[in-house]
Amino acid sequence: MASVVGTFTVDPRSRAAAKRRARTEGATGWAFVSPSVVIILGLSVVPVLWSLLLSFQVNDLVSPSEWVGLANYKALLKDPTFGSAVSHTLIYTVLYVPLSVIAGLAIAIALDRKIAFIGLYRTLVFVPFVVSAAAQGVLFSFVLDPEFGVANSVLHKLGLPAQGFFSDPGQALYLLVAISLWSGTGFCVIVYLAGLQGVSSELVEAARIDGAGRWGVLRHVTLPALTPVTIFLVLFQTINALQVFDLVFVTTKGGPLGSTTVIVYFIWEKAFKTFTAGYSAAAAYTLAVALLVVGVVLQVYRRRVASR
Repeated sequence: MASVVGTFTVDPRSRAAAKRRARTEGATGWAFVSPSVVIILGLSVVPVLWSLLLSFQVNDLVSPSEWVGLANYKALLKDPTFGSAVSHTLIYTVLYVPLSVIAGLAIAIALDRKIAFIGLYRTLVFVPFVVSAAAQGVLFSFVLDPEFGVANSVLHKLGLPAQGFFSDPGQALYLLVAISLWSGTGFCVIVYLAGLQGVSSELVEAARIDGAGRWGVLRHVTLPALTPVTIFLVLFQTINALQVFDLVFVTTKGGPLGSTTVIVYFIWEKAFKTFTAGYSAAAAYTLAVALLVVGVVLQVYRRRVASR
């Protein structure tokens, strides 16, 4: 029998049918999303948790593992090789991030105008960014080869001494920074060009009416308007710099004499060359914490700037 609620009559059979329909729709929805859930769990969540447990163990990927607690992390603090890798990564980051952001801003401002072939210029700036790091490494390995490379041939014709390039411990890391700038600056240019489209033309015009020149408009109008974009680029480029690996792997293999061994290459080397997987996992989680701290600090700064 139907029950009466106020002036409305509710049929129990209709209510049961609605529940069955809702369960059917829910099951159908889960059937569609379950493959993605399995992939996400299998390729991200499970490996993250497994590697976290691995960082507290001695494991060579073959023998049964042994729980050692924080021993791997304590060993990292005393490992001079890891200290050198951290130092090289910080040098790379400190050079690459500000130079790529500043160069990207300067080029974007130069290209933010209506001139002939402007689309071609923008494309040429962005093209190096879409070239894979592996391809870049192979290209510059040929160009900078100490014996047969084009660079030393040019230096010889100019009457300058030949350089060791990637075989010179004093040059290799800085050459990696230069190659990364060649490819990574284009991304900053494109993002800044997009940000420049959002700068208020009314504010720019008002500043010019008040007598501000190009530098005044840039300092008091353009740069403050681009602050969120700049914070995003600093965060993005910092994360990329701290995780640099493929360019090092293709060009120098961490050499010469360990002068280009960065953190991620150190992690790879410990895991797949010396088979100390637990130690490698500890280094990986140390890097993950560093990335998390950088991300949180920049996000807090961005929110403070936005709230002003």
